[in-house]
Amino acid sequence: MKFDDLLSELKGFGPFQLRLVLMMAIPRLILPFQFLLNNFIAFIPSHHCNISAFDDEAAFSPLSSRERLIVSIPVQDNDSLSSCQMFAEPQYHLLLNFSDTNALPTELCQNGWVYDTSTMRSTLATEWDLVCERKRLNKTIATIFFLGVMFGAAVLGTLSDRFGRKTMLLVSYLITAIFGFGSALSTNFAMFAVMRFFTGFGSSGISIITVVLCIEWADIKRRSSVCILMSMDWSVGSSLLGALAYLVNDWRYLIAVSTSPLLPATICWWWLPESARWLISHGKVNPAYFYLRKCAKANRRERFMHDLKPEDLLKITVVENEKRKYSLLDLVRTPMMRRLTLIAGSVWFGIACSYYGISLNVSGYGVNIFVTQLIYGVSEIPAKLFCLFTLRKIGRKVNQTGGLLLTALCLFCNVLIPSNMAACRTAVAAVGKMFSEAAFTVLYLYTSELYPTVLRQNGFGCCSFLARLGVAVSPLVALLDEVWAGLPKLMFSMMALVAGLLTMLLPETNNARLPETIEDVEQRK
Repeated sequence: MKFDDLLSELKGFGPFQLRLVLMMAIPRLILPFQFLLNNFIAFIPSHHCNISAFDDEAAFSPLSSRERLIVSIPVQDNDSLSSCQMFAEPQYHLLLNFSDTNALPTELCQNGWVYDTSTMRSTLATEWDLVCERKRLNKTIATIFFLGVMFGAAVLGTLSDRFGRKTMLLVSYLITAIFGFGSALSTNFAMFAVMRFFTGFGSSGISIITVVLCIEWADIKRRSSVCILMSMDWSVGSSLLGALAYLVNDWRYLIAVSTSPLLPATICWWWLPESARWLISHGKVNPAYFYLRKCAKANRRERFMHDLKPEDLLKITVVENEKRKYSLLDLVRTPMMRRLTLIAGSVWFGIACSYYGISLNVSGYGVNIFVTQLIYGVSEIPAKLFCLFTLRKIGRKVNQTGGLLLTALCLFCNVLIPSNMAACRTAVAAVGKMFSEAAFTVLYLYTSELYPTVLRQNGFGCCSFLARLGVAVSPLVALLDEVWAGLPKLMFSMMALVAGLLTMLLPETNNARLPETIEDVEQRK
């Protein structure tokens, strides 16, 4: 008997599985809070040089606030005040003659900056003056966080295959909570960067382990529904983040509030089941039998378990050698596993880079950042509902390929739309994000079906590692707008296009049993 047959007998998606998905909703809600938090905590408000050094001049003091700015700060080509330069001395003649200010002597800001706090009361930029020549440090914070996510995916994914889903999920909760609250208490930029790295490290474990744990408790027919139902947490959390940031617009309090759902999640952890599929694959039939009995009781299938003994589970043991320890090297040891890992990893890199290229750019389209975040979150819901009805009808491959190619098209169209058409650019970006999220949702399910049980978390961790590498690269790609404003969008469009084409090389897994061993993958056509 295959494990999927056993799970079907216990009702592959009943109250037991539904309760599991709901308990996963709380920790998964914080994922968009943490992953997209940089949109708000690293927001750079309008700013100009602090001109208080001129206050001692007799002619300067009687001037109004507006007049002080006119004589102290040069005007840029777009008629806005310069953010990084000031006149070496007040130019009082500008009050009478608005001549060209480019020829006048200027210098970099000498006494800090004055910030517009109407959007965010406090951000990293206002806290540590991460503007002008230090502006790129705002981008590096996102990169540092996602480097933590990248390494967390590899390490926690591997440890999850070795020590179990439930154990490593608790470790992920604790790491994220400790370093998340530590981020809010940081006293300098270096300390904050370290805290964000390890917050990303723990968040990665929550992301991949929760998906695998729920997928391994679902039967063949309900796997796609479970995956999409879980992904709704991301969309809801992404939408709520905009409202949360609007209400809590101080970066320290915002980080603390975004991390706090992990406290009830840790309490709920005690009632979570371990993956019976993982337990059986490691020869731990007694605890597997315990959780299967709990599943049978919750789903009202107790009669079936009365006829099943713990030793009977040995007949569906899925490991060739129970004493063997699997590692990341097994992902590339055999031909089909090597091919699968190379293609799937490249797809994860491309889709993650393009998705976060849109998601981490809420201020780049000229619309209020809170509204943009809300639009981005809400736009994902119809895409996921569409996938819910099409995954079983047209398969995983078509859904994912189509989503990626349409994402590439939307990103390319945004390159051609003039910058003064802010509403149109935001709408096209939201549509692109919708297709990208649909492809990302399918990819989580698709990957869990491609890898065997004995290496599923390792495979997931490896792919997530490469995906987070793509995410870490996306803020750096965004810096290419200094060369040409449309270059980052063009780069993200190309990445989505290549990922979509590579998806066509993967096998279809619709209505197929989950592979249990490496041999199952090698024999798959």
